[in-house]
Amino acid sequence: MRFSLRQVEVFLAVAHCENMTKAATQLAMSQSAASSALKELESQYDVKLFDRIGKRLKLNAHGERVREQAIALMQSADEFSRSISQDQGLGDLHVGATLTIGNYLAVDMVAKFMRQHPQSHIDLTVSNTEHVVQQLLNYEIDIALVEGELNHIDVAVTPWFDDRLCIICAPEHRLAQQAVISDADLLAESWITRESGSGTRQGFERVMHGIMSDIKIMLELEHTEAIKRAVRSNLGLACLSEIAVEDEVTEQKLVKLPVVGRDLNRGFYWLIHKKRQSSQLLNYFIEEAVLPLNA
Repeated sequence: MRFSLRQVEVFLAVAHCENMTKAATQLAMSQSAASSALKELESQYDVKLFDRIGKRLKLNAHGERVREQAIALMQSADEFSRSISQDQGLGDLHVGATLTIGNYLAVDMVAKFMRQHPQSHIDLTVSNTEHVVQQLLNYEIDIALVEGELNHIDVAVTPWFDDRLCIICAPEHRLAQQAVISDADLLAESWITRESGSGTRQGFERVMHGIMSDIKIMLELEHTEAIKRAVRSNLGLACLSEIAVEDEVTEQKLVKLPVVGRDLNRGFYWLIHKKRQSSQLLNYFIEEAVLPLNA
């Protein structure tokens, strides 16, 4: 074998960081050692794996082709290491979740799964749909749990379960006691929304199809809790998942409005990279944590 696992590890770190200094820091090694490892790998096979643009190292076409194989190789090496050392753990799993799922579903899912598999480790990152999908495409996470629709050639999309959006206001808002909410009512109000790139914003724009261009957006906020606080302060209306506002509606801190003529249904999905080798831990997580929520 003409390469070392350390060389492959450096290759993957540089591919992720696109910078030698950052990659070396991530691997807890000197920049010169990391640089030498990458140069040796390239020279041994007389190839170039990166386009060097200033201080940025961007994977070229050949580097992109071998990246997925390098990831699979490191996964196999990790499994071999655990087997030969009789480590009963299943390794590490990196899960990405969008904000609604991450804050209201995924934490409990992960906690329950880790109680069942205490020797394994799960890293959960929570962000908007756009960022989580990019992490998946960049091989930074193993599975993405999202609330936004997606169509990408490298991503396998599996419907998870149905969610429902709702329009909310403060109890003292003028629409709080109104029996029917029309499009004219929606257009007359100010709105607090999630930022572009989030699944909830995507869902809101779909719900408001045909009138979205006339919707008056007062604030765009990145966090659901901040949106709920703004609505409770009677700054305007918001469109959020029923999962996210269930407690506040029950406690009468927020009011769910009876909107007519608008489809508030949407789906949650789980995504995996088609080119990434599935691990035993990922399969267990899907079977024991993801699928049961759709039962």
